Amino acid sequence: MNRLSIEARAVHDRPLQAFLDRFGRRLAATPPGTCPVAVTTTLLECAASQTCGKCVPCRDGLPQAAVLARRVLDCRATDEDLARLHALAELACEGSDCAIGWEAGEALLAALSAFSDEFASHVERHRCAAGVGQSVPCETDCPAHVNVPGYVALAGAGDCAGAVALIRRDNPFPTACAFVCEHPCETRCRRTLVDAPLNIRGIKRYAVDHAPADKVAVPTALPASGRRIAVVGAGPSGLTCAYYAALMGHEVHVYECRSQLGGMMRFGIPAYRFPRERLDEDIAAILSAGDITVHAGEAVDAAALERLAAEFDALYVAAGAHGAKALGLEGEDAAGVLSAVELLGAIGEGDAPDFSGKRVVVVGGGNVAMDCARTAVRCGGEVTVVYRRRLEDMTALPAEVEAAIAEGVEMLTLEAPVRLEVNAEGAVCALVTQPQMVGPVRGGRPAPVPASKSERVIGADVVLVAVGQGIVSDPFEAFGMTAARGRLAADSFLAAEGFSNVFAGGDCQTGPATVIRAIAAGKVAARNIDAYLGYHHTLDCGVEVPAAEPNDRVPTGRVALAERPARERARDFDGCEESMTYEEAVQECGRCLRCDAFGCGSMEGGRVQYA
Repeated sequence: MNRLSIEARAVHDRPLQAFLDRFGRRLAATPPGTCPVAVTTTLLECAASQTCGKCVPCRDGLPQAAVLARRVLDCRATDEDLARLHALAELACEGSDCAIGWEAGEALLAALSAFSDEFASHVERHRCAAGVGQSVPCETDCPAHVNVPGYVALAGAGDCAGAVALIRRDNPFPTACAFVCEHPCETRCRRTLVDAPLNIRGIKRYAVDHAPADKVAVPTALPASGRRIAVVGAGPSGLTCAYYAALMGHEVHVYECRSQLGGMMRFGIPAYRFPRERLDEDIAAILSAGDITVHAGEAVDAAALERLAAEFDALYVAAGAHGAKALGLEGEDAAGVLSAVELLGAIGEGDAPDFSGKRVVVVGGGNVAMDCARTAVRCGGEVTVVYRRRLEDMTALPAEVEAAIAEGVEMLTLEAPVRLEVNAEGAVCALVTQPQMVGPVRGGRPAPVPASKSERVIGADVVLVAVGQGIVSDPFEAFGMTAARGRLAADSFLAAEGFSNVFAGGDCQTGPATVIRAIAAGKVAARNIDAYLGYHHTLDCGVEVPAAEPNDRVPTGRVALAERPARERARDFDGCEESMTYEEAVQECGRCLRCDAFGCGSMEGGRVQYA
């Protein structure tokens, strides 16, 4: 007699999974400006629906907490309700039998702490402190607040020059960001609610490929103000400040210690990711704006900074993170041990090393480490990346990690370097590591802890250290600027501490960051310096965005940028990515939901106007 049978999936399982997928996409697309109390209430109601009913804190506590949270959201709660909500959160966190209960309680406690002002505003003032409007997600999440829907619409309509001009209104490096931006604008793209976020960086790449930046005229500068501004550093932040300040009519002098402009975009990003001639397109356009004088090859020390601060009406310090951080291990001063800054800087100068037949070990797991690894492959090396955490814990973009593996880079994870072995000639011959195991989560990632395994010896002829960068702050501190942990101190308006006419921004103020964040700092500095000088200039790109058209919202696949085959691209420093075709660009631009255009009454446009 048969006793077992194949159990079929419950009738509702498949549609429920589809619904959960949909719910997950909606959570991923939560726009900036969303009321934290509303999000917390939704989480609690979801958690209450998941309870198995076996323990009281979860079975009875979470539904009560959800009711109280809803009361707070509706501005009907009292201080006693808020106190009871906190008590229920502690009860669920400490008394639940499984993660369904205690994780929900922990999340509620975190929300009550992080958003205490918002909860108090709903109870005491009967309104949401976060405001009632939501800005356009892509525009808000872009550090420079570029009008993304606008230039997507222009590119889709075939006006690539207009798209480049509109991007340049807020970001004078459209080409740089088309190649190397980490595209935070895509994080909460509302298209995620339908299928997948727009390939915004890919659309920008299509625009600059069909309308090169140096061929698109920059706006005419405003009448000369008679004011003079000095900028120290010709990287993304310094040149951005110079561009907007010049358009405002100010006379700008840029001081750069190297012979070529571009900063870490030229001397820190390999040419296979961002060809140098494409960087020159952006720089040529920037220098054509207004009265900009470049002093290349002029290093600025403390005495020079004092002179500039006295001679100019304002001084903007935008030095890049060209200093390398060391491992601090025995044998690190041996021949063959190089920093990422040294290697990528030499590549930027056109002096590529020959690693043919050499074993190259790269220490680190960030984007710079991947740049070093992929560069070493192109220099002929047999490359291994050593990282003390797991592969999924790497801070490098997943696409960069995948590209490195495709090009033949070996990833050796959960190995912490402990020392370097040196041969009789004084050259490095091996990296010794201590195997690690995954430990408790700290700072959002599992912390590595030593495993009870023997040390590993990894043969190496070259060791590239890519564990962080910093600035050389000595001349700025000698000038009188305050520095802490290698960062120059400045307020939220980028005004340097202790000075009236000195501003600081970019990597030297935030620490090593992305190109788009440096650009945003330069834009803010230009605006605030203009205000400091007594002006409130406004700039217009003269481009009209096409009217939004109805979107049928049919789920459509996201267009990904194609790449040259790994076997082919690993042999040279030519660009890896290929641009979209016309058909791909039109389709991808057509997926945009135009969040900037739809709405009615006081909510029409849904846009926050950024200065």
